[in-house]
Amino acid sequence: MHNKFQKMLPISTAVMLSIALPTMAAEQVVKIGHVAPLTGSIAHLGKDNENGARLAVEEINAKGLMIGEKKIILQLDAQDDGADPRQATQAAQKLVDDEVVGVVGHLNSGTSIPASKIYSNAGIVQISPSSTNPQYTQQGFKTTYRVVATDVQQGPALARYAHSAGLKKVVVVDDATAYGKGLADQFKKAAQEKEGLHVLLHEATNDKATDFRAILTKIKKLRPDAIFYGGMDATGGLFAWQAKQLQITAKVLAGDGVCTENLANLAKDATDNVICSQAGMALEKMPGGAEFEKKYLKRFETPIQIYAPFTYDAVYIIVEAMKRANSIDPAKILMEMPATNRVGVIGETKFDEKGDLKAPVISLYNYKNGKKTLLNTVKM
Repeated sequence: MHNKFQKMLPISTAVMLSIALPTMAAEQVVKIGHVAPLTGSIAHLGKDNENGARLAVEEINAKGLMIGEKKIILQLDAQDDGADPRQATQAAQKLVDDEVVGVVGHLNSGTSIPASKIYSNAGIVQISPSSTNPQYTQQGFKTTYRVVATDVQQGPALARYAHSAGLKKVVVVDDATAYGKGLADQFKKAAQEKEGLHVLLHEATNDKATDFRAILTKIKKLRPDAIFYGGMDATGGLFAWQAKQLQITAKVLAGDGVCTENLANLAKDATDNVICSQAGMALEKMPGGAEFEKKYLKRFETPIQIYAPFTYDAVYIIVEAMKRANSIDPAKILMEMPATNRVGVIGETKFDEKGDLKAPVISLYNYKNGKKTLLNTVKM
């Protein structure tokens, strides 16, 4: 009996394998890349972006995704660019080598722009959830897309606010990055076109600065009504706080890099003097905002910083292009991108010929007792 069982074993094993193999062959892992700063002073923003993308990947896998006759298992290939342009190009090349079918990222304009050439050369779609510098989509690449408004819209929206609020004298400061300087230049240009609004000075610092007292002392003598700061919350928060310490009463105007839930931890009670913009719809105004926030909090047990809903929708946009193409070939996915017509968490997403949004929105905020509060929504 023992010998009989031994003889039967290879046959039963072969039968089991023949049943299992088709199931295994029908599944395929497909990688979607994500890049953001996961280390450094704005790692909290990078992790927020990654969380949004991860939530989408997990949700799609749970629902099940079929392309052709294969069950697709999505895998998020998450890379850290440290908000550094050189590290960003290394991360981009790593994703190309990993054979991702699309990329959500990068967070910063200063990293998205240099990385975009690598994705373009590889023919892989890149959707930035938060890069606002116009140059990103003006390079002639067919691979670059974004799901936020640009600084050409964000800068003028803040200048319009300053003018309508009766602020007459403004000073401009930027952190010398592609994002910070780009936004500051757009604000300055728009402000100079407003009658009665005067730009007194334009100063530059850097994105690693922690002491702004020399610049602020110079600014205090000019007695401006507002200071525009182009940069991220890690430096913008300190800038606003140090301005208050020096008893500067000017409003601090800033873009989306500063406009985070984390700002109150950095600027302390000086947040109540900040007016900032977001290059997209406010979470509470998004069609799927409330439901997304609930899912996000349940999964990650931390509040949304700013652009997690945008990375979430960006993953879905790539997957929907994959479905239309009925292929996991990056070239075929890319061909379907111009046909994007999604109503998702962030609202309607349609792209123009450059990869920019057709109907961008700017949201303006202030802070009350350290809590970010919506002031106004501007459709561009």
